[in-house]
Amino acid sequence: MDETVAEYIRRTVLKIPRDEIKSMLQTWGFLSETQLQTLNFHQTKDNISQDVVQLCEDNSADIKQAAVLDIIYNHIYPNKRIWSVYQMNKTGEETDFFDLTDFKKKFKRRLQSALKNVTINFREYEDNAIWIRIAWGTPYKKPNQYKTSYVVYHSQTPYVFISASVLRSTLPLLCQALVVASNYHDIREMELRSHCLNSLKDIVFKRYSQTFQTYYPRPLQERNVAPENVDLRIIQENRSEKERIQRVNREVFGDGPQPKLEFAQYKLETMFKSNPKMDVLDIKEPFRCLVKFSSPHLLESLKSLAPAGLADAPLSPLLTCIPQKARNYFKIRERKGFFPGSFVSP
Repeated sequence: MDETVAEYIRRTVLKIPRDEIKSMLQTWGFLSETQLQTLNFHQTKDNISQDVVQLCEDNSADIKQAAVLDIIYNHIYPNKRIWSVYQMNKTGEETDFFDLTDFKKKFKRRLQSALKNVTINFREYEDNAIWIRIAWGTPYKKPNQYKTSYVVYHSQTPYVFISASVLRSTLPLLCQALVVASNYHDIREMELRSHCLNSLKDIVFKRYSQTFQTYYPRPLQERNVAPENVDLRIIQENRSEKERIQRVNREVFGDGPQPKLEFAQYKLETMFKSNPKMDVLDIKEPFRCLVKFSSPHLLESLKSLAPAGLADAPLSPLLTCIPQKARNYFKIRERKGFFPGSFVSP
């Protein structure tokens, strides 16, 4: 067994929590049950990894088997990587029958024709998800197994989840291979990123239900209050306002937890409207800008703004409709009003 393969297997085993090493090796299936019974899983992880490497050497493991173990690890712990969502588009409405064998063949052929030193591994899962692991090399260097790209593609859908390699120059090659192999016309990034792969799936596959607001807060009515009752009225008004905020927040965001989104980006395009007499910005070119949101848990952060007193309830639809706008590339255009101002969906 090659030394680089042995070291890669050792490092992969070291990443696995001690109490899950045995079950993950069983899922891997490369070592027999008899071999697994010879392992002492109560010793240090370093010793366990050395023993696993020795067993793999007895079985003449190569990089293909090592890559499968890495795919299994990343499938169980997808939150260790940052994922971005991409959507592919067809020129027409036709639907093609998906053939996995043909997909693999086209994907490999496309990448290997552009870059000779590249290793590609596939693994299918029950939810129609195809996990693809790509290790990139150069014309003069072997693939670097520690700087891999991961792709999760659900067949019969246009959505692809990519955890790109630190080698950013490889991303265009990867996107081209996906478009060719899946018989689509082009591919675009949806400006959605998160460590939580399942939350991204919930958003794009519409497994996350959210009620969008169709009303606006009513101003509080002024009342003549007797001086001796002012304290009780203030307390009652504060209590009523808190209850209203909680009710509105629940109607807008729902009762359940929000999908864990860490990054969202709006591409804004708006016209500046001013008094004709002021003679300001006569040109008709729209004003374009980029608005980025980032947080360890973006949607939960937005949900907490009104209860914390940092924003009025309900929040602007520009913020509460982020999961919906994610499916439309966050393209929002202001049709009327001054800039800055409220943006409405076209």
